Amino acid sequence: MDFLEIGLPEETVQKITHHATFQVMKDNPMSNYSTFPEAIFDKKIGRFMRKGEVGDWKNYFTVAQREMFDADYQSKMEGTTLRFRDVRTID
Repeated sequence: MDFLEIGLPEETVQKITHHATFQVMKDNPMSNYSTFPEAIFDKKIGRFMRKGEVGDWKNYFTVAQREMFDADYQSKMEGTTLRFRDVRTID
């Protein structure tokens, strides 16, 4: 609201806050890809939204896989000004 310089009634803020929670979005067909055809998103292989836990990738990626990902990411992002926060660097 501050960024957009608008005011909203508290009831509207509460509704937005509720609908923006991970669990509500995970259960919402409009945000969880459950309505996509199998040809586009095969739900038998995995889910689009898993746990919503920061850093959970560590339970699935090995150190070697993370190093490969980092190297691939660096090569593809070279020359751009985009910068993303990394949970490994957050205090």
